Amino acid sequence: MASIYFVGPYPPIMCGIATYTNYLVREFHSEKWGVLSFDMDTYGAPLTDDALTDRAWYGIPSRDRFSAKHIIDGLTHLNTRMDDAILWFQHETAIWADPEMFTSMLQQLNLPKIVTFHTLHFQSNETESGLRKYQYDLLKNLLPHVDAITVFTYGVYRSVVTAFPEYYAKIFVTKHGVHSYPEINKLSHKEARGKLYDFLFYESALDQNDKQALYRQRIFSDPNALLLGQTGFLCPLKHSESLYSVRDNLQQLIPDKRIVAVRIGTAREDSQRIYAQQLRSNIKDSNTFLLETWLPSEMLPLAQRAFDINFYWPDECTQSGVIAHALGAGAIVAGRDLEGVGETLKEAGQIADTDINNLTIKIKHLLLDPELQLRTEQKALKYADEFSWESQARRHYELAEPILRTIPLWEKSRLPSGINALAASAARRAEMNIPVRNQALPRYSAPIPQRPAKPSSADYPENYLTTNNSTSQPSIKPRRGLRAQIYRLTGRRLHDLH
Repeated sequence: MASIYFVGPYPPIMCGIATYTNYLVREFHSEKWGVLSFDMDTYGAPLTDDALTDRAWYGIPSRDRFSAKHIIDGLTHLNTRMDDAILWFQHETAIWADPEMFTSMLQQLNLPKIVTFHTLHFQSNETESGLRKYQYDLLKNLLPHVDAITVFTYGVYRSVVTAFPEYYAKIFVTKHGVHSYPEINKLSHKEARGKLYDFLFYESALDQNDKQALYRQRIFSDPNALLLGQTGFLCPLKHSESLYSVRDNLQQLIPDKRIVAVRIGTAREDSQRIYAQQLRSNIKDSNTFLLETWLPSEMLPLAQRAFDINFYWPDECTQSGVIAHALGAGAIVAGRDLEGVGETLKEAGQIADTDINNLTIKIKHLLLDPELQLRTEQKALKYADEFSWESQARRHYELAEPILRTIPLWEKSRLPSGINALAASAARRAEMNIPVRNQALPRYSAPIPQRPAKPSSADYPENYLTTNNSTSQPSIKPRRGLRAQIYRLTGRRLHDLH
């Protein structure tokens, strides 16, 4: 069985991809995994109180100092069996800031490699495919040197296949994992609000003046109050000021109800602290709150369940861990119909729009329709069940195993005539509402063709590092059910393209 070694930040480093990897490996039922992470003192992010694990190695020097040799050193430190190891990189631009160094590192690693891209775009005007220009350039150089890449949305999948049809068989959609909170999603809004109030008033590090304001205003106990809320770090790109303006407009649209805007979060760096001060200085209404405190992991979904609507209108909409928590809590999310966030919200039956005023109207209709609220919550839970962390962990092994075991069967030079046009046509014609689950992952069954035997890991500098910078012909692995998938997406059969 394949052993997956994730490469990227990991707790106690505090960042979204670190927690993403942690949530994923929690669901691995096998012990065949490990993490190669960054030096905690030089990574440049706060640390959590998570306990260290002996499955993680924190030896990558920094975000601007990394190499293939560092990766092999980490594998050796973890006593890795090189013959069943797969490297799985978590990619986000701020983490691997030098694309040439990143690609060079991948090229020099003589091991199976997969990259998950967390922040690819598909609605950019910079390229015809919808990718941003630097992302197009990175993928162009990177795709020949990896066995597969995974993305979170069908929109990104379509863009990458459109841009690089010759690598269509290396590109997979895995979706972002979604949490499961059965005890929380069964709570009524009233019950969730009571528990959230108790935490904020009695246990949190909230300022005493804010605690007194909560007590006086009774926002969590007023039966006439409708809560529009937002959680997470106080990043300026999340445009939390929009939460307050939407509240003002909703109050005019629903004058017989009390509309309250509640922003809960803390600043992680200087720019966020400055932004928090700006938000606070602009608050004039007694129904608008900024509660600067950290929500522990067990309180975040409870807060989201307590809100009638979780509002989300950021600049960058490639994906969101906050939404993954909200859906698992059976909470309703209203957000921006842009990039991956928009695709996820629509697939999960939530409220989305490209125009914030139209979104406000949709929120109004939902708040006045209890049956619609119930259906929306049920759709969130259905989506959370389908893309749970457990199912996503299983999907990782479904992809890793055949990549490790299967000998490449197709070379680029041997692709059927017209296959490039075929893949490009499939990508352009694919509709956004095609369920991602229809995309088949490679399957394996005994007997499995074996890769040629690898030498001992004791000789790793010679055998698992290569300094040859020449570009070899990229190999393409076949995808099961290709003919059926092509016909579904294009309406054309394979022989029609010859």
